[in-house]
Amino acid sequence: MDLLRFITAGSVDDGKSTLIGRLLYDSKNILIDQLEALERSTKNRTDGSVDLALLTDGLRAEREQGITIDVAYRYFTTPKRKFIIADAPGHVQYTRNMITGASNASLIIILVDARNGVAEQTRRHSIIASLLRIPHVVVAVNKMDLVNYSQDVYNNILIEYNKVASQLGLKDVTYIPISALDGDNIVERSTNISWYKGKSLLEHLEEVEVNDDVNFTEGRFQVQLVIRPQTEDLHDYRGYAGKVISGVYKKGDKVKILPQGIETTITRLETGGVETEEVFAPQPAVIHLADDIDISRGDSIIKVDNKPAVSSELDVLLCWMDEKPLVAGNRYLLQHNSRLVKAIVKQVEYKLDVNSLDRQPVESGVKLNEVVKATIKTASPLVYDPIDKLYANGSAILIDETSNHTAAAVLLK
Repeated sequence: MDLLRFITAGSVDDGKSTLIGRLLYDSKNILIDQLEALERSTKNRTDGSVDLALLTDGLRAEREQGITIDVAYRYFTTPKRKFIIADAPGHVQYTRNMITGASNASLIIILVDARNGVAEQTRRHSIIASLLRIPHVVVAVNKMDLVNYSQDVYNNILIEYNKVASQLGLKDVTYIPISALDGDNIVERSTNISWYKGKSLLEHLEEVEVNDDVNFTEGRFQVQLVIRPQTEDLHDYRGYAGKVISGVYKKGDKVKILPQGIETTITRLETGGVETEEVFAPQPAVIHLADDIDISRGDSIIKVDNKPAVSSELDVLLCWMDEKPLVAGNRYLLQHNSRLVKAIVKQVEYKLDVNSLDRQPVESGVKLNEVVKATIKTASPLVYDPIDKLYANGSAILIDETSNHTAAAVLLK
């Protein structure tokens, strides 16, 4: 059974937490004690209904204010697929939390309030989805019950968002009219929206194809740990453990160690403690090489016929996530998968307007939630692929050396 990671996003009060609660409730993925606690928490509601949003809004401040602040993760299973859901906050000041939740998602559900149409935060989250190369987008037009299930309202939102999707280059976009509060088109198809002939949200989530999202062509493997037991029975054992980022590795393959540039051959492969003839993305693996080479954490083992970029000068897009503004010349740590290098932001070229995508000058530093084009210089070469070519090897983070806070999401160009 395969796994789908997805995130919900949208403006404040669009119903993201209620949607997830409804998915869990209607698909019978709530335990009895959870349901009893939920009923106790909402026993004073005048209409007697259960507030499903409380399943994800776990922080006290979230419950008091009726908003989502932190990213909440929930897990559920149907007979067809396993799911990991990230519920992202809608407020502008928590956009950085949304970026964190979206970084590993294969699909994003962007909620649009049927009464309000496409809002600024809808555009902002759509831009982030395009920058992070999330391959599948679902536009869930929520609160259809509040517009009398109007097909005209739904069609107008579809036309409006189509313009946004076209501008951003979003390709696989699916539109579903729903009511998270009442359960219309969440798990079962709604009789209230008889004019809609498509799948329910859960049906779409169960059937969307995600295996094609894994790149099996470019062989990329970054070392996380050098295994050298030096015991009597494993005296000569030397394995390089890590995750296959992309591609397929086979015993006997010619590989190159980067950034050193040394060529060698794979002599043995292991996964799950068992020797195998090949490993592939996204498996964890241990690779053994024919030659004794000085290899450390963060070095890359690459197939010789398919080389990535190796450079200390990086053109990047930064999604700024720190309260402290970015000023050209600031120094940071750059974390790219398991490789950690010192870096300096040499130049900030421009920032992107979240509504128009126009390029604007940066006058007084880069502020929280802004997206900018910049140039970074690293202390040692980085082995990477442009994010347009291979997302799994084309993203990184900047870390503030003094506070250890994540300062920015980095998209390598």
